[in-house]
Amino acid sequence: MKCRCFSLRLFAAIGLLASFTLLQPSAISAQGRSNTEVMDAQDKHEPPLMGVHWAREFANGARPNKTPNMTWHSGQIMNSSAVTAIYWGTSWTSSNPKISGLESFYIGFSGSNYAKTSDEYTGTNGQVGSNNSYGGYIIDTTAATGGNQTGPILAEVCKVIPNPVSNGYYPVYTDVKRGSARYCAWHSYGTCGTTPVQIAFFFDLDGDAGCDPQDSQTGHPQGVAALANVSAHELSEARTDPRNGGWYDSQGAENGDKCAWTFNIPSVKFTNGSVWKLQGEWSNAAYNAGNGYPNSSGLKGCLDGH
Repeated sequence: MKCRCFSLRLFAAIGLLASFTLLQPSAISAQGRSNTEVMDAQDKHEPPLMGVHWAREFANGARPNKTPNMTWHSGQIMNSSAVTAIYWGTSWTSSNPKISGLESFYIGFSGSNYAKTSDEYTGTNGQVGSNNSYGGYIIDTTAATGGNQTGPILAEVCKVIPNPVSNGYYPVYTDVKRGSARYCAWHSYGTCGTTPVQIAFFFDLDGDAGCDPQDSQTGHPQGVAALANVSAHELSEARTDPRNGGWYDSQGAENGDKCAWTFNIPSVKFTNGSVWKLQGEWSNAAYNAGNGYPNSSGLKGCLDGH
């Protein structure tokens, strides 16, 4: 894929100059639903986090109940997703292998059997679609903030994306370490100007055992493999529950949450030939038919498209 590279200079309201590297940009305010423990870490005026991907040591299995399937909450899904990745932090350079690795991930995700595991879900605007366009990436070398609040992440997206689109999905990859945070990533949604958008946040997961899929098969560097796994989780959830009116179960768990940290096969192959160790995604249809693989609670509703 050829990318058109150029420098973009933006002035903040206080007159400071910020510099970015922009490659084929695609588009961003935030709101959402959250686990109480994450909500406690947020200011009450901050929109809550959705799809929190808990680290291994804090993850709880989907609890068996009478109706383990997800239900629709009268809102929209994503018919397609337009991804522009944002790399935020002083240590990012275009030669970082995470950038090329995640580019391969997002390009190959489109139309893959893995992506199609979420296509059964519908909303007011139709059906989830597996088409995922990749619009390149932006590097912002100003200092990044942690992800315990959605506001700063939303503000970053709105700052560096000049032309947001309503089906835009904007993952923000930072060079901030997880530290004592109990989660690896999250997604949310909001508005840039008048344009509704979807956003996500990711810590730097290099050497982070709590967010590591323990990939020994694909050859990806550990940090790339870790980010790819949580990226699959968050993108799948954003597609099926982009604006808090999509699909989640009675406990608020989305399709990625219900299959977190469960792996059926050593690797999943994407349409561009790349291979990844990825958790499955919950399928109501698979659970009803009894042909999914079990999640951490033994509920057979997970699919990885293999």
